[in-house]
Amino acid sequence: MSNSPSPLSSSVSSSVSNAVPHSSFTALVIAPAQVMRGAGLLQEAGAVIARYGQRPLLVGGKRSLEIVQPRLAATFEQHNITSAAALYGKACSEKSLTRMRQALDDHQGDLVVGVGGGKALDAAKLLAHQAGLPVVTIPTSAATCAAWTALSNVYSEVGAFQYDVGLTQCPNLLLLDYDVIATAPVRTLIAGIGDALAKWYEASVSSGHSQQTLVIAAVQQARVLRDILLQKSEEAIAQPGSAEWREVVDATVLMAGVMGGLGGAQCRTVAAHAVHNGLTHLAQTHSSLHGEKVAYGILVQLRLEELIQNSQLAIASRRQLMQFYEKIGLPLTLKDLGLGGVTVEALEQAAQVACAPASDIHRLPFEVNPAQLMAAMVSTTAPTDLTLKTMSFESVSPGLRNDGIRSDGMRSDGLRSDGLRQDPELTADSLSPNISQKISQKISQKTSSKEQP
Repeated sequence: MSNSPSPLSSSVSSSVSNAVPHSSFTALVIAPAQVMRGAGLLQEAGAVIARYGQRPLLVGGKRSLEIVQPRLAATFEQHNITSAAALYGKACSEKSLTRMRQALDDHQGDLVVGVGGGKALDAAKLLAHQAGLPVVTIPTSAATCAAWTALSNVYSEVGAFQYDVGLTQCPNLLLLDYDVIATAPVRTLIAGIGDALAKWYEASVSSGHSQQTLVIAAVQQARVLRDILLQKSEEAIAQPGSAEWREVVDATVLMAGVMGGLGGAQCRTVAAHAVHNGLTHLAQTHSSLHGEKVAYGILVQLRLEELIQNSQLAIASRRQLMQFYEKIGLPLTLKDLGLGGVTVEALEQAAQVACAPASDIHRLPFEVNPAQLMAAMVSTTAPTDLTLKTMSFESVSPGLRNDGIRSDGMRSDGLRSDGLRQDPELTADSLSPNISQKISQKISQKTSSKEQP
């Protein structure tokens, strides 16, 4: 990118009032204190980083640190910055945070610099939060908006989602170097597009009817973000480094972070992210990127809206997204996520996690239970021209639970209480084409048997 423009610095103010003494006041955490973006930015970043500290600990993965550290070496030396590095491990976990805190203490660090993708940046932000230090984020891919947000997700050592932590502020400084982003595989940009798309589908369903000014603004920003991605993503993927590519990078790394700050948590994550969280508990999905699982989760959420609310809009949206996913390479099914041979028991485990009491899925305007979620998870590519009434969980008759299955446990014909066969070899692929029809048939059979004297 020899013709790259000089780095462009743009300051973005955060409305943060963490010292407010009265509980009736609201602290808004909207954006990093400063955002700098441009090609070749890191080679000139020493002066601005030095404003926050002279002994930074760089937190990241091996690949990301190898890409970023050489770019910072000369400018760090020029500004008398002494750095050390710590690998965050496989995930932002409690154990890795303990190790990094020790590395920070050993270095006598006065600043944390996060380098990498979502998990590395989450680890750096949470480490700085716990240590009471400023944090600088340097994303090395466009896979998430973690460089922007005041949120960190905590995982187990093996990568299963545990909980998230709301932070008191967004990063002090975000450095977006397009030359660095260009070193990442194109797959990461595609995943970032999937993650960013979720902002609209989640915010609109959870907060679309809000009358609060900032929530309205967040939802509308999410709509604009979706439109940008639908219009520009194909060209951006085809032409890395182009003007369109930069716009999509800005959308996934920067703009996608705005919604949660303006509208709150309900504008940030709903069912699509809940599905992601559940899937992380299945080891087979650990090779899939965050945004890939979230993109699949959008289709699951839309299926829930179809099945439970009879939503025609959800059908149209799912049809549009299926076509878009096929064009750019986002996953549409469990098989696409490496779960083509998943057992019903494993799928149920993921659904139970996704439907846990504290899950984001409960921000939906209707109740969802694991059986309903499983039905949606295995039918994300169901035909979009089927009659909704025959597929709806709302059209059940007396004597059946609200998920369309009897409440008397196991059946003599080998079906479990959730309406799926107990055969452990039953795969998602074998269920996907006709799970809705199977459920409808069971409902009809139950209804007929109840009506007989």
